[in-house]
Amino acid sequence: QVQLVQSGGGLVQAGGSLRLSCAASGSIFSFNAMGWYRQAPGKQRELVAGTTSGGITNYADSVKGRFTISRDNAKNTVYLQMNSLKPEDTAVYYCNADAGWEYWGQGTQVTVSS
Repeated sequence: QVQLVQSGGGLVQAGGSLRLSCAASGSIFSFNAMGWYRQAPGKQRELVAGTTSGGITNYADSVKGRFTISRDNAKNTVYLQMNSLKPEDTAVYYCNADAGWEYWGQGTQVTVSS
């Protein structure tokens, strides 16, 4: 059983930055992949950024060049650095881990005001 505990998020003005953290109870080094998803009101959950155990990263087109996913294996933590935030980035952000089974964090609200 893997637990993912998220921190960060909050309210920021457009153009600002936030960093989300996701601390795992297990060794993320052994996970197949980890990622960040988001879900805005009335919309489906979508992948924002992902990173594989081999270090390959991928991003949604809407966040390329603005968001960066990174991992600290020693701390079993994955981060999402979000820069140049836009109002359309407003959503609940979820951490995800593929460790054989799929696990989710508790969700963190990110609100970007115009």
